[in-house]
Amino acid sequence: MGYTLGARSRAEFAGVRYDLGSVVHEAIKITAQDFSVHDGLRTEAEQRALMKSGASKTMNSKHLPQADGFGHAVDLVPFINGKLRWEWKPIFHIAAAVRKALDIVNAERKTRNLDPLKLIWGGVWDRDFAALPADAAGMEQAVNAYVARRRGAGKTAFIDGPHFEIA
Repeated sequence: MGYTLGARSRAEFAGVRYDLGSVVHEAIKITAQDFSVHDGLRTEAEQRALMKSGASKTMNSKHLPQADGFGHAVDLVPFINGKLRWEWKPIFHIAAAVRKALDIVNAERKTRNLDPLKLIWGGVWDRDFAALPADAAGMEQAVNAYVARRRGAGKTAFIDGPHFEIA
């Protein structure tokens, strides 16, 4: 533990809302799994290309500038042996660290009489992230339950484990 964000990750925060960045900066300090900020703010052209490739399902992405002019989403990808890896086991560890970091940031916000920051995780789109377990095994169970809920409703589940966005 005790990782820090590299220059490339810090550069991805340009244009991303500060409070979301605070959660990520806290998460990297407490995570058991190193990660990189793969995507922060996107241009419309970048979003269109991701839709065309199937990597995104919407042009209403929170990676695009929102009404306040900032991006409200980041993608956190495991960094393993010098490479970005889209693997679920380490993604669950990152999600657990982000969940714990959200608690830390929200405790600080409370001392300043600010409303809690609410996040949604791309692994479980239909639940408040703060209501999910704060451990990797619990995150895996939450994803499995989300997929089961979607299937039970006759729908597919688009799961995007690296994605975190402001609700």
